[in-house]
Amino acid sequence: MNRHTTTTLNVGRKPFLIIAFGWVVIALLLTLPMPFDAKAQQTYEFKMAHAEAIGSPITNAFEKWGEILEKRSDGRIKVKHFPAGQLGNYTQLIEGNRLGTIQATAGGPDTEQSVAPEIAITGLGFIFKDEAHVDSILQGDIGKEISEIARKKTGVEFVAYGEVGFRHLLANRPIANLAELKGLKLRVPELKLWVDFWKALGANPTPLAYAEQYNALSTGVIDGLEADFFSIDGFKWYEKAKYLTLTYHWFLPKAIRVNAKWLDGLPDDLQKIVRESAKEVFAEQRQISRAKTADALKILEGHGVEVLQVTDPENWKTATAPLYDAYVKEHPAAGPMIKKFNELR
Repeated sequence: MNRHTTTTLNVGRKPFLIIAFGWVVIALLLTLPMPFDAKAQQTYEFKMAHAEAIGSPITNAFEKWGEILEKRSDGRIKVKHFPAGQLGNYTQLIEGNRLGTIQATAGGPDTEQSVAPEIAITGLGFIFKDEAHVDSILQGDIGKEISEIARKKTGVEFVAYGEVGFRHLLANRPIANLAELKGLKLRVPELKLWVDFWKALGANPTPLAYAEQYNALSTGVIDGLEADFFSIDGFKWYEKAKYLTLTYHWFLPKAIRVNAKWLDGLPDDLQKIVRESAKEVFAEQRQISRAKTADALKILEGHGVEVLQVTDPENWKTATAPLYDAYVKEHPAAGPMIKKFNELR
């Protein structure tokens, strides 16, 4: 009986030693650094939200950008895309982007008049001569400087510049000169720059949120608005206003804005992917937008829109020229930037 008991204990010691050794190995493994591949599986939500129309070249570019980001990051960047003001109006989207609740949006540098007036000069009327002038500014050193200023003062980085092109006047009555413009109730962005601009031209500017324009035209709150061809078509504003005057008063660059804190929190390789892919996609977007501008105008004509030419274009420029001096007087830092713009004309 004693011998049998002793044999059983000797046999049982081997599994016990194996189990004990196994726990020691596991404990040692847990103290080792996490493999790089395991770390790389961390994901980052990238919420893109903007006010551009569904189907427009810039909205399509955001969609493509999202696909590229997910592919090149091997799924580490998880993209959600909300176009056409689905997450709020333009002002709310800009603020959400600054706070970081929205990682990316699109908006003109002129939005920054209150915090970075030197870059908001893109909103001064007739400051861009043509598309070549736009490219010489935004795709060169000045464009980089504008992004650096935005990053420092607003907490967002302009990783690229898209565009929707020149803006024109859409109204419920024919407007071909300043006399006919007088008193027109015109929707404008909620920006002082644009209120001052249209007042100088004799219109009655009415600041309204972007998404309210269709209803405002329907109810007579406004008589017209100013916009690019793609937006007029995409939001169907032509249903309520049939007269389009080609004014070329403002070229609308769309800074592709990424929250700087979110961007800085990415690993270096993902930061590079975000910046490089944005430049690639929105360079293509600019080309597509320009190539399709003439077609977009023909589409509007097909909807019954009557296209008019301005008969006194120099009078429009003369009436608004004093706004430059007034702006620099209020914001002295804007003077050198305006000079840089003018030197590239």
